[in-house]
Amino acid sequence: MKNSKLKKVKKPLTIEQQINRRTFISFGTFTVLSGVAYGGWSWLKNSPKEIRTATAGAKAPLRRALNKTELFFRNFFSNNHLVKTYPKERAAKVVRYNSGIGLKSMIDVEDWQLQVKKQSGEVLNITLDQIKALPKTELIFDFKCVEGWNQISHWGGVKFSDFITHFNLTDQAKLDYVGLATPDKKYYVGIDMPSAMHPQTLLAYEMNDKPLIPKHGEPLRLIIPVKYGIKNLKRIGSMAFSNQRPPDYWAEKGYDYYSGL
Repeated sequence: MKNSKLKKVKKPLTIEQQINRRTFISFGTFTVLSGVAYGGWSWLKNSPKEIRTATAGAKAPLRRALNKTELFFRNFFSNNHLVKTYPKERAAKVVRYNSGIGLKSMIDVEDWQLQVKKQSGEVLNITLDQIKALPKTELIFDFKCVEGWNQISHWGGVKFSDFITHFNLTDQAKLDYVGLATPDKKYYVGIDMPSAMHPQTLLAYEMNDKPLIPKHGEPLRLIIPVKYGIKNLKRIGSMAFSNQRPPDYWAEKGYDYYSGL
């Protein structure tokens, strides 16, 4: 005996119905995701700011995220990971100039000395000639700025690690950080020691085979290719070592302290 109730055959959707269905699903998904995004943005906007330490200016949850990201990527940091280098002819002839913070005052290059402060309180005053007497290293790499631009540039100087060894600062390099500042103290950075000791980090005194000019950090600047440009301090005046984060100009304004690539 045949079933008295036959299953209804579902009619296929028309093209117009299919389009309307997909539009509804897409719009609904967009609305939900937009609501989530707005809620997250509103929550972050209304969150309290971090407590001022070596960093400041960022919302507390954002700073926590930045700090955790730094710790995460440190697990993968290795001196065997080198940035890509280029032939000299690829280097820009006109090197981009981005900021003059810490460069406004005049200095006498002949009398300039790098003041190195050890934790013991001992201070070394090192001349440019002493630095130039060390083996010279050249680096042509793609310099990157947090503003989004990049430029292949050519630098010459002494490896930071060679500088540390030559001036008997190996015990200082066992600490967690090195702080650098301009002579007028208006610009300053804190660098984690593994990055400072990276084999491509330079104390540079040349650009395109010529001595640095004032706006690019005469007479000595930091070139650290594993960091964004904000960490590449121009016109180094002093250096100090610590197990605590040294002050950092842009980190005090809300930027990531690590600023690694």
